[in-house]
Amino acid sequence: MTYTPAPHNRQDPSYWDAIYADWAIPLDPTAKAYMVKDLQSWSRCYLLLPIKLFANLAMALIMTLKRLLPFQFRNYWLMHQLAVWFLNTFTTPEACYLIVRHFGIGSNIVNFLIDNGPDPTLPHATLYPRRVEDLAANAFLEHDINLYNFVLDYHRAQEQHPNWLEHVRQRGLSYGGIRPVSVAIDITRRGWLQVLDMESSLELFKICYSLWVTSDEFERAVLSLQFDESFALYFSRVTGDYSWNHTVSNRHPLAPNSAFGAARNLLLHGLASESLQRYLELAMADGRERVEGAIAPSHTV
Repeated sequence: MTYTPAPHNRQDPSYWDAIYADWAIPLDPTAKAYMVKDLQSWSRCYLLLPIKLFANLAMALIMTLKRLLPFQFRNYWLMHQLAVWFLNTFTTPEACYLIVRHFGIGSNIVNFLIDNGPDPTLPHATLYPRRVEDLAANAFLEHDINLYNFVLDYHRAQEQHPNWLEHVRQRGLSYGGIRPVSVAIDITRRGWLQVLDMESSLELFKICYSLWVTSDEFERAVLSLQFDESFALYFSRVTGDYSWNHTVSNRHPLAPNSAFGAARNLLLHGLASESLQRYLELAMADGRERVEGAIAPSHTV
């Protein structure tokens, strides 16, 4: 999909056309087009605020009850089945596309850092769903667990290999673990109830997540979002490029945000991940051009 701007009226310029035209922070063109369309959704304009109020009240009740109960209950299977049903029934195809795509991007980010880290033999992420239905296989839970296991393994490996960064820079960066992020969602087909934008959907989904995992698991999922700053710094240390770190908004893991802002933080987490994915794609393309230029036959005049 390509974004089609309205005719440029210099006396009444479009905000949406401007944010799509602004490529100061590079993103995948199709993903960005769906983001801009999602932001213009009528559900975001008219339903997001009442949905947010309802979701926070429901989540406060659930969290309070689960903390007071003498036992914890969870049902991962039911949570993921409800998530798939909800997305296919109420969420726009564009938002579904971006949500499914996010899991593959997360795997690419982890795998790049492993391949260019202190121990390339660490377990790689294998979560690359293509359809909403693929999320039913515990995708949300696996995504969080992959992140935490990577952080713990990564820092343990750094202690065991103190000179790893020097070896990586001598060898050069490896992009072998980066896979194309392919999503098989037909944007032209939608049910008549599929009207919810991404942030409204995330607000409602956090109710389901908080209900069907334990209190500690829900807290772990919420706190994971603030590792965005850490991942950005991991990237910058490996690549030597710190010029784009200011674009990361979820910061300071030692000053946790409230769970009530989780949907907004998830939106920002998705943007940061899209930015890193595009960074990798552009770096790979630049590397191929340099190699092709180096091996191209020279022409004598």
